[in-house]
Amino acid sequence: MSGIRRIGLGTQALLVCRGPDAVRFLNGQLTQDLRRVTGTEISLPSCVTDAKGRLQFRVTVMEANDGELWVAGPPDPSADLFARLTRYLIADDVEIAESPEKYLLVHFTGPIPPPPQGVLARRSNRFGIPGTDWWFPSSQAVDFPDDIPLLEGDELEALRITNSIPAWGRELIEGLLPPEALLEATDISYQKGCYIGQEVISRIKSAGKVNKRLTRFWIDAGIPLAVGPLENAQGGLAGEITSVSPLAVGKGRHALGFVKRGASELFFRTPDGELHPIEVA
Repeated sequence: MSGIRRIGLGTQALLVCRGPDAVRFLNGQLTQDLRRVTGTEISLPSCVTDAKGRLQFRVTVMEANDGELWVAGPPDPSADLFARLTRYLIADDVEIAESPEKYLLVHFTGPIPPPPQGVLARRSNRFGIPGTDWWFPSSQAVDFPDDIPLLEGDELEALRITNSIPAWGRELIEGLLPPEALLEATDISYQKGCYIGQEVISRIKSAGKVNKRLTRFWIDAGIPLAVGPLENAQGGLAGEITSVSPLAVGKGRHALGFVKRGASELFFRTPDGELHPIEVA
């Protein structure tokens, strides 16, 4: 299994959805088309947006072995996510409940053999590489393949930034328009029909422009690049750096951030006041 790595993603909150109207109801709440996961062994990222198309949550959706639909995300906002989804649950024949047990998520950067009993395996693409998720209750002990090393810390952060994967709390924040973070390619279906915020997101696609857009940057490794604003040649605000790779690649390092629409030349000002040009990677 050369090149495959194991990534521990911690405890996940889990909403379990069941009932004859589950797919139709969730399709009216999430940006992803749930028909893509039913009857399959894939998981897909999706956004939950408000009526103005702005990001409220980013989740993962999949079908469990018993046909239930799972909506999973980080544990902290689980109650808020439950309240947001059930707010629109009126006459639909669907039951949504928080899983009584917390689940752990481990991701593998590539295909691996079938999982042990009690582990739900789903194909996913979390880090820009086709991979595999293992979901299992936090109370369950799981033996991982011995020949797959762990990927964590600086190496994991460098992989995320190099592959332009936005992270919650960095590039992804509540109120962001998902296309600004390039999520239209991974999280949004433009064919499935209406959902909360769909009209705004469809108009953005038709117009073909947003006020800012997620961008990967490249800068000399000797420059102390940090999270902060980007300037244009006139000293005006042109964007911002949101993540910086902790590891250099050759003579440079990657970073992620946003560039305002119309900005061309980009500069970063170090604490000594010197401006350094930023290259779009």
